[in-house]
Amino acid sequence: MNDSDVSMILSTEDHRELMQNVAAKSAAQFSLIPPVPSIPSQTTGHDQSQTGEMDADRNLQGFEKSNKIEGEDLALIIYTSGTTGKPKGVVHTHKGILSQVQILANAWEYTSADQFLHCLPLHHIHKCHLIISVRGIWQRWRESYPKDGTKVDNAVTVFTGVPTMYTRLIQGYEAMDPELQDASASAASQLRLMVICLQTPCDKTFDGKYRFDDVLPFPVMQQWETITGHRLLERYGMTEFVMAISNPLRGARKEGTVGKPFPGVQAKILGEDESGDDATGVGELCIKSPSLFKEYWKLPKVTEESFTDDGFFKTGDAVKVDEDGYYIILGRTSADIMKECCVLGLPDRDYGEAVCAIIVPEAETERKREEELKPALSLEELCAWAKEKLAPYKLPTRLILWDSLPRNAMGKVNKKELKKTLAAEAQ
Repeated sequence: MNDSDVSMILSTEDHRELMQNVAAKSAAQFSLIPPVPSIPSQTTGHDQSQTGEMDADRNLQGFEKSNKIEGEDLALIIYTSGTTGKPKGVVHTHKGILSQVQILANAWEYTSADQFLHCLPLHHIHKCHLIISVRGIWQRWRESYPKDGTKVDNAVTVFTGVPTMYTRLIQGYEAMDPELQDASASAASQLRLMVICLQTPCDKTFDGKYRFDDVLPFPVMQQWETITGHRLLERYGMTEFVMAISNPLRGARKEGTVGKPFPGVQAKILGEDESGDDATGVGELCIKSPSLFKEYWKLPKVTEESFTDDGFFKTGDAVKVDEDGYYIILGRTSADIMKECCVLGLPDRDYGEAVCAIIVPEAETERKREEELKPALSLEELCAWAKEKLAPYKLPTRLILWDSLPRNAMGKVNKKELKKTLAAEAQ
């Protein structure tokens, strides 16, 4: 609140007390949002527009209004979740927001007939904050598409979720009796589109410099398709540009990939020497899009460092492109070493990927602990230290002690080989 220089906080009656306290602490004005009545679905578009304008005029009495909004004017600030470091305010313009809406409407065929069931948290780029239980989601789908084959007026047509949500939905489905399973699967199959929010694996260091976006194991995706008939649409996005790459709405959706850039979006792969586009190898993904953010709020140096000379945003994600031009997200590009420590994400059925720490202990410490018949470091000890510095969801759930870390010719830890080795050992 303080960083964004907020001047006005709007709240519904339900959160009046909390938000008034927040306003007082941030020296902002507080205003209560009047209840907004729902408009019947049979109301015409003209009637809706006219009603909305009258309500807006009445609710905004006393406020100065301006029609001088330009495309490059700042529209909103969305703060990053803070899992790659201190949260940054990402500034989007009116033009950028409109571009993203148009891109998605064209690519995913959104229309005014679509009804979205939003279950994503506020800090997610979808900007939704409705929290619904697994049981509630299945129930909402069944209510939309009753067993008699009808469809209610406000039936859900689009659902977007993160990998863990789909895992939990499967668990909820498995706990149902056979009759309820049939009704639930039938209802879910009638949605028009199901999207999985995929960004990048959690594979960073203990200082918080990693993004905690999970991935959905392919066997779980297959199970979801068996239950609902939906091959989840995987796509790639960030707060800085919302969505840029996606598997197609119509066409082959390839597992393990996030698809191809949307029309109008440019993507290139920057090699390690940052000398130019490395379209055939592995490198950092860079994006140029009409929906790209304008700047990081009050961070001009960070903004400048985040772009290439030709205007591409450096995502920090390592990628490669397969033979069909589909992008594969490999992880983060920056080093994962804290002295002799490597942190990476390993496959996990429930969470997509779980945080694993590989540590090379100091020789003297290891010797002394061996004399005490103890390991050089335990997971409990590591978490006890790390919890003072990290949020609970960032703590490792697995610890491996090695004598050394495998490195490539450049002296960097070979994470690709590490993941293969550890995945093979887990089988």
